Amino acid sequence: QVQLVESGGGLVQPGGSLRLSCATSRSIFSIKVMGWYRQAPGKERELVASITSGGSTNYADSVKGRFTISRDNANNTVYLQMNTLKPEDTAVYYCRVRGISYNNGPIPYNDWGQGTQVTVSS
Repeated sequence: QVQLVESGGGLVQPGGSLRLSCATSRSIFSIKVMGWYRQAPGKERELVASITSGGSTNYADSVKGRFTISRDNANNTVYLQMNTLKPEDTAVYYCRVRGISYNNGPIPYNDWGQGTQVTVSS
């Protein structure tokens, strides 16, 4: 049973910081991309940031310079450091892990976390 455990959401004032964590039980050697998405009420889910197995990163324009994605390969964990938070960052944040499993043949996978609420409000 694959597990994807997210943590770190909560309520923060504008200008504050939060760090999200997402730990996966997938083999680090099978992972191609890890990322964070978010979905605000009434809006579509959007990419916030992603990081490849090679360390290349990609960010939404709205978070560039404020958010940083990183990964800890030893613990199969991806982080999202969020600084200078704004009310418009309020959303449910989802972790996503994509890769290829070689158990019983090459099978691509696309795992999603359960989501963690981030609320930015005074």
